Amino acid sequence: MTYREAIEYGTDILSGAGIDNPDLDAWYLLQMVCRMERSYYYLHEEDEITAEEQGEYTIAVKKRAEHIPLQYIIGEQEFMGLTFKVNSNVLIPRQDTETLVEEALKLVSSGMQVLDLCTGSGCILISILKNTVGVTGVGSDVSKQALLVAKENAKLHEVDAEWIRSDLYDNIPGRYDLIVSNPPYIPTAVIAGLMPEVRDFEPFDALDGHADGLYFYRRIIAQSPDHLKPEGYLYVEIGYDQGEAVSELMEKSGFTDIAVVKDLAGLDRVVKGRLKPVEEEVIE
Repeated sequence: MTYREAIEYGTDILSGAGIDNPDLDAWYLLQMVCRMERSYYYLHEEDEITAEEQGEYTIAVKKRAEHIPLQYIIGEQEFMGLTFKVNSNVLIPRQDTETLVEEALKLVSSGMQVLDLCTGSGCILISILKNTVGVTGVGSDVSKQALLVAKENAKLHEVDAEWIRSDLYDNIPGRYDLIVSNPPYIPTAVIAGLMPEVRDFEPFDALDGHADGLYFYRRIIAQSPDHLKPEGYLYVEIGYDQGEAVSELMEKSGFTDIAVVKDLAGLDRVVKGRLKPVEEEVIE
């Protein structure tokens, strides 16, 4: 089997399995197995791959044909221009979430402390720290396995952060200038209708926002005043139809300057707000 024939084989199998962009996925899998760049492929596409490479490639194509996410097979995903390690213990970083990081970067400056709840792969916090100077950060997750991935990514990108296993704020000390979070926000009943790559392979607990999708927002927002510095900020990623509901939750918990930010697709993606200053008691 030549490199070209391998691509044709992979494309045919993946197309038959109903995979979107089968030719592109076939290329990424061959690139992973043979460790080659496009330029090398075009110069050597009629060369034969080794029997070992062919065996590895066939297994990889079979996995993708079963709708196992490409990123889990390859073991990485790009986010904010950085490459992050991923496995089935964490959600795959998505471009939509870059909106949250970009908004945070407009705010964060040297000396600030950032808390990232439901950190998963750590992509949000690591991207913030990688693009700032003099900022410290804590990432927390209830999943021990997810934190192992986050720690590996922090080491990969030479970012110094603290990682704490915690159910939201349970084990979190101190107060922060900014809390960011991309919590589970998909209503439970909706998950069954998601594409199989998400529904069957990404961690259910990282998707499930309970009955109405707002369970974690209620907890994060209601408890945030106890973990924010005076006039601290809270930025959360949301589903496209949750902007109004999450904004109302923030308002009820004492936030001001509340705004809904759209992603590149024009969909509501982030709700952000600032904790109202405590009014000083007037002594007569």
